Amino acid sequence: MVKKPTGRSGNTSGRGQRDLTVKVKTARGRKLSSTRWLQRQLNDPYVKRAQAEGYRGRAAYKILELDDKYRFLVPGARVVDLGCAPGGWCQVAVKRVNALGEKSGKAVGTILGVDLQEVEPIAGCEIHQLDFMEDDADLKVKDWLGGKADVVMSDMAAASSGHKQTDHLRIIALCEAAAYFAFDVLEPGGTFVAKVLAGGAEGELQKLLKQKFDKVANVKPPASRSDSSEKFVVATGYRG
Repeated sequence: MVKKPTGRSGNTSGRGQRDLTVKVKTARGRKLSSTRWLQRQLNDPYVKRAQAEGYRGRAAYKILELDDKYRFLVPGARVVDLGCAPGGWCQVAVKRVNALGEKSGKAVGTILGVDLQEVEPIAGCEIHQLDFMEDDADLKVKDWLGGKADVVMSDMAAASSGHKQTDHLRIIALCEAAAYFAFDVLEPGGTFVAKVLAGGAEGELQKLLKQKFDKVANVKPPASRSDSSEKFVVATGYRG
């Protein structure tokens, strides 16, 4: 059961409204961790903003903030989003690369989303159900794009095991696989963006990316929760 927010009446500044916190009671059969997650979701400003602005999840703001800083989603860019479900990153990319041609006089970009599961259609985005680790996945992607990509991005995370070190190793392995895929499909000068988890095993990944790209940055965008160990690697200037 969700309690209604309470606050001081007669406050016209809006400050009281922003300070309100939704409290969630622990229901029978619901774990305490689930109750905490639900309460965090109900009070997360990025979740509320995503709902108001029509994005499929708060993760959309992570790629928005990364692109605000590094400017890789430019009009005309060809973008591959690995593990694109539920589609928030694709939604952001569609607007920024002008995939719908809404920005007059600007080049029109292409967005290609791939995922193991079926994803609801997104205007301006071509979505395929595909395991990017298949041997011929890179060939299929280049065929669908009509050439190589300017950006390969990934917000993928391996299924949680509940063991922190194991989860760290799994997501690093997934990120490395995404990086090798990017090497096969990126144009020289291209950009690779992917989620990793801080934890000590990412040294080899960093070394690999520094060999292949001019610049490699590790960033925690504001939309990434402060209590999360996730960060993002942004590798620019692919050497080919």
